[in-house]
Amino acid sequence: MPFTQRLLIIFPPYILGPLVVGTFVFLSVAGLLVVRHFVPHSRLKIQHDVADPILGAVGAVYAVFIAFVVVTVWQSFDKSSSNVEMEANYMADVYRDAEPFSQDFRQKVGDLLREYRQTVVEDEWQTMQTGKMSPKVENIMRQIWTLYSNYQPKTPTEQSFFDESVRKLNSFRELRRQRLMDSKSGIEPLLWFVLIGGAIATISFTFLFGAENVKAQIVMVVILSALIALILFTIMELDFPFTGAIAISPGPFKEMLLD
Repeated sequence: MPFTQRLLIIFPPYILGPLVVGTFVFLSVAGLLVVRHFVPHSRLKIQHDVADPILGAVGAVYAVFIAFVVVTVWQSFDKSSSNVEMEANYMADVYRDAEPFSQDFRQKVGDLLREYRQTVVEDEWQTMQTGKMSPKVENIMRQIWTLYSNYQPKTPTEQSFFDESVRKLNSFRELRRQRLMDSKSGIEPLLWFVLIGGAIATISFTFLFGAENVKAQIVMVVILSALIALILFTIMELDFPFTGAIAISPGPFKEMLLD
């Protein structure tokens, strides 16, 4: 399990958020005070002409990169949410398309789909928080496929609805597989390394400015580090769409009427 996903499971957001922000702020202020202790501000002021454009370039590059990551993570989160709605819709379509079949077959399909919905909501949504699938849901899915695999359409109408049902079952299964993949796939560790490394580089450059009022400089460093930490915390919360407080709910499944 990825480290960031483990953090989302262990700590609620009202603890993890202040912890991330507090850690960044503490290390930033500590770094600034260490630099100011060993290097007088008069010496730092001499380097302003060089440090200022470099900080602007570093800040711009990091801002573009972190904005790209935020947009990517949000789009992935939104896509996962759309996939859940589509999966629930396909489930309802399969239930509806079973109407032309025999009473016995229709009853079995309805029972399995209702059991699937209930087990997804009550069991698989819990296992997905740790990036795992539910064996119970997998077993129900196999039963549905076995039921359709053994059925022989008796009329052209049944054949038409049977073909359409199998097509939707394939889409249904693929969307579930994608949902399970989304529950355990997050940002690559290399990207987290760049995100944190870029934050350290950007904040560290502010230590090279020799403001005469050290308290004012501390305030500026605190604001910058807190802002960066909040953005990183947001990325962390959105990275795993089925884990943490900002998680996709099983609402689309609950709202589907299969009665």
